[in-house]
Amino acid sequence: MKLDTKNYEFYNEGDDLYASMLKAIDGAQTSVLLETYIFADDEVGQRFVEALIAAVRRGVEVCVHIDAAGSLFWHSRRLAHYMQSNGIQLRWFHRWSWHQPWRYNRRNHRKLLVLDYRHVYLGGFNIHRENSAASYGEHRWHDIHISTTGWLGMQAAQLFDAFWQHKLHVNASYTNNGDMLISNHSKTCRRSMRRMYREGFARARQSILITTPYFVPDHRTRQALIMAASRGIAVKLLLPRKTDVSIARWAAHASYARLLAAGVQIYEYLPRVLHAKMVLVDYKWAVVGTANIDYRSFFVNYELNLITANKQLCHDLHQQFIIDLALSEQVHARHWARRPWFGRVAETLAWLIRRWL
Repeated sequence: MKLDTKNYEFYNEGDDLYASMLKAIDGAQTSVLLETYIFADDEVGQRFVEALIAAVRRGVEVCVHIDAAGSLFWHSRRLAHYMQSNGIQLRWFHRWSWHQPWRYNRRNHRKLLVLDYRHVYLGGFNIHRENSAASYGEHRWHDIHISTTGWLGMQAAQLFDAFWQHKLHVNASYTNNGDMLISNHSKTCRRSMRRMYREGFARARQSILITTPYFVPDHRTRQALIMAASRGIAVKLLLPRKTDVSIARWAAHASYARLLAAGVQIYEYLPRVLHAKMVLVDYKWAVVGTANIDYRSFFVNYELNLITANKQLCHDLHQQFIIDLALSEQVHARHWARRPWFGRVAETLAWLIRRWL
């Protein structure tokens, strides 16, 4: 479903998003800048490749930046060769190198499409069939994406260009109406995203609603949520019951007991894999993008989030949260305390390696 939100369009279905992105690529006149964590060699990825090649043939500059680790088992040499041989400028972010092995762990988790330096798409959707109802059916992943035009598109293009030129630490960019694109590694602060979340939680007066597929909070973030709940703020976490990374779910479970004891409400989404990332504070301040509430997003990966006070977008995010909550099951402290011993062991082991998940 695509919702018009005045300045923004909001997507919660991959087929709608992909159709819109492909139409935008077909209409591009000067440039197509695409940055993604996963670009799969499947029917969805191939549709994008053909659209990008068609753009090249119209004289449009097409640059594609793919994370090497994220697409390791999804992309293919055949597809990469086909893209490059047809004029697409393709780069891999942090390919494996024996000279810099630790660099491979620092991934570009951003999902960004910018057309003609003015039309931008960003959010949690990768380019693969797992997000498509037409290709994957009713078990497709659940995600969130937004698009907009104008000044924010120019700022997003500048952020893309910086990474394309290997300038990985850039400052946040502000639009004329106060919305902001923020990265977690800026020139002034290596932990700007974590700080932004904590400050938002501290300002809350009514509610904090969080949707995230990977919830492995550091101590300060967890304490910020506990303190908010202790002030009487309604803190609700929407987390996955089904996941593509089981060990990350075990690590999330290690935080449940303390949060539940503090009054934080935890819900687990039941129908399918939850991959959406969203924070909504007091129904009037929202964060949408690529960052999870975990160590990797806060301290390791490169992420990109939109911070907005747009009333209609905040409303639509709230409505989506209500819909998702109705498809979820609440975790209660008394039941959680009776979980099996082997579950506790798995939680402990996963928590020990939380910084590497």
